[in-house]
Amino acid sequence: MQNRRQFLKKAGITTAAAGSATLAAPYVRAQSPIRWRLQTYAGPALAEHVIKPAIDAFNKAANGEMEIELYFADQLVPTGELFRAMQNGTIDAVQSDDDSMAAPVDVSVFGGYFPFATRYSLDVPALFYKHGLAEIWQEAYGEVENVTWLSAGAWDPCHFNTKDPINSLADLEGKRVFTFPTAGRFLSRFGVVPVTLPWEDVEVAVQTGELDGIAWSGITEDYTVGWADVTPYFLTNNICGAWIGHFFANTERWNEVPEHLQELFRLATDSSHYYRQHWYWAGEADLRVNGEKMQLTTIPDEEWETVEAEAEKFWDEIAAEGGRRESVVKILRDYRELMRKAGPPYRYG
Repeated sequence: MQNRRQFLKKAGITTAAAGSATLAAPYVRAQSPIRWRLQTYAGPALAEHVIKPAIDAFNKAANGEMEIELYFADQLVPTGELFRAMQNGTIDAVQSDDDSMAAPVDVSVFGGYFPFATRYSLDVPALFYKHGLAEIWQEAYGEVENVTWLSAGAWDPCHFNTKDPINSLADLEGKRVFTFPTAGRFLSRFGVVPVTLPWEDVEVAVQTGELDGIAWSGITEDYTVGWADVTPYFLTNNICGAWIGHFFANTERWNEVPEHLQELFRLATDSSHYYRQHWYWAGEADLRVNGEKMQLTTIPDEEWETVEAEAEKFWDEIAAEGGRRESVVKILRDYRELMRKAGPPYRYG
């Protein structure tokens, strides 16, 4: 028995090349784990929901083989520099939308909030994994050196939270608003003045008068990150039903990760996408009804229809740029028509 134990011990640390009877070398926990640095677009309070649970779960399940260090918005690099920092290896992975991190791909305009592209959060995974957007994103990022697109998911809808009440389109005129690049480009058609600031400076900018409001989230985030304390009004109309965000990795670092850990990371990102589906959905309804910090206002439907009509023109302008942008707009339009034909609960009216 002692000899058998000695044989098994020796066999377990012998390489496979030594012979067909050799046992595979087991993973040794004492080996140095793979270490990644991942930066999210989200500040600390928001990251507690949109990514931290998934990364904590990954680190636990990786069982010492890999460890991901999570960094928050602008903590290592400004959000607008996330793409380049990941590409050159300063950070290993990113959670963000294409738009705000200035991804050099033609589909980046659809990241974040593309006006009226979605009605509900479930539209995002449906569009990517049943209607062809995933293949388009894979193709686009496949042309970019050293960055791998991993997955897409939905966040919250895009509403206005403001210092003064918004009851008509005229009330938006001249308002200085923190928002995303493409959303700001669209909203400027209605007199909104888009402002770009580091995420952590937004609350103070509202207090000092540098900003009149924010068009960056739904009401769940307003309460979670503290904006509800400085913007007492919430506009129930939204310009998009869900933010489109993604997980990305530096390609060289991704390829160094064993296949089983790659699969574990994908499962963790799916967990993050799933958590947000119910967290936002529940929060948006509950805080509209039970939240005590923000007063709800609404622009009448007949007036808001002019905003939706302007979005059609915006879509046409983007599609006219050709290539993948034209293909994405066609998918969005085909999907919207399918949802309309399906009727409630997919689309009402």
